[in-house]
Amino acid sequence: MISYGKHFIDNQDIREAIKSLKSDYITQGPNVSLFEKKLKKKFSAHAAVVSSGTAALHLSGKALNWNSRDIVLTVPITFVATANTVLYSGAKLGLVDIDPRTLNIDLNILEKKLKLMQKKGKKVKSLIAVDYAGNPCDWENIKYLSKKYNFSVINDNCHAIGSKYKNSFDYAAKYADIVTHSYHAVKNITTGEGGSVLSKNLKIIDRIKNLRTHGLNYFKNNKKKSFYDMENLGFNYRLTDFQSAIGISQLKKINIFVKKRKEIANFYDKAFKKINNIIIPPVSKYNSHSYHLYPIQIDFEKINSNKKSFFEYMKKEKVLLQSHYLPIYRHSFYKKKFNLKEYPASENFYKKQVSIPIYYSLKKKEIAKVIRLIKNFVK
Repeated sequence: MISYGKHFIDNQDIREAIKSLKSDYITQGPNVSLFEKKLKKKFSAHAAVVSSGTAALHLSGKALNWNSRDIVLTVPITFVATANTVLYSGAKLGLVDIDPRTLNIDLNILEKKLKLMQKKGKKVKSLIAVDYAGNPCDWENIKYLSKKYNFSVINDNCHAIGSKYKNSFDYAAKYADIVTHSYHAVKNITTGEGGSVLSKNLKIIDRIKNLRTHGLNYFKNNKKKSFYDMENLGFNYRLTDFQSAIGISQLKKINIFVKKRKEIANFYDKAFKKINNIIIPPVSKYNSHSYHLYPIQIDFEKINSNKKSFFEYMKKEKVLLQSHYLPIYRHSFYKKKFNLKEYPASENFYKKQVSIPIYYSLKKKEIAKVIRLIKNFVK
């Protein structure tokens, strides 16, 4: 089977994991802090590694002190964790439609929403902006709006590890207060499960590190009455030493991984850009896309078909696809909270969107097979 995404673990990754497993530390050990140092150097921001991208988002909300009086905005086209973590903190969730030209948050709609809420005496506490598929948002203007309307910004950067904005690899922490990564198996680098929080603000990272370990502080001297003390209600969101060892090894290959993804995307671009009823992923002019996903849009109505039939056709040919994402407002849990008619761009995108295979070990003959099958289907 050819999947839409797949991890790549080489012998060096395996050796580093085994080395950690044979050491005295397999949970919290030296590789945890070393991974954080490597991330800091690579992305020019302080780092705290955690057990998942979801944990990273959850702790970010806690670090920003979200509560039941707060409103936090994000987009409908994202994984449920982005929305769920707002509710974990008791805050109120608001959605802003995407811009069909970029597939990221529509800043015109965002500002209209901010103005309307301001008139009603309501204030937005934070925005979670998603760099969908690996294509960065318009971060300069998001920063401008955050200052104008006084809200904090989280960059859900889980798709965009290795992307560039205005030729900057470390753009994310420059424009956002907090950046979250996921190192899930299909992401651009992996630790199996895992994630991190990045920020220029060291106080935020220190708070994340406290909250990821049950809110405990440990004291290395006897001036305190106890050797440790729980100062905050925290969680067990720690990343293990052997996962961190894999992360260090994977991070060394990020440029190679992204280069290969771009090469595959280039094959697809050339194959599909002149095909009727197919839209290839947009790349904003200031961006370098890292292609965590390659989301094409197929106008199924015009070819008298539907997404389900397409998925079944490809599966029969041993190609597994995915849809990214079922919009937040379509999930059973959220249906009563939102009206799909308010998000026409997201709704139209969802009806057409399909994520086709893109990953480091994808072979040229497999790419050719995917292209051939898709062209045959849309004829």
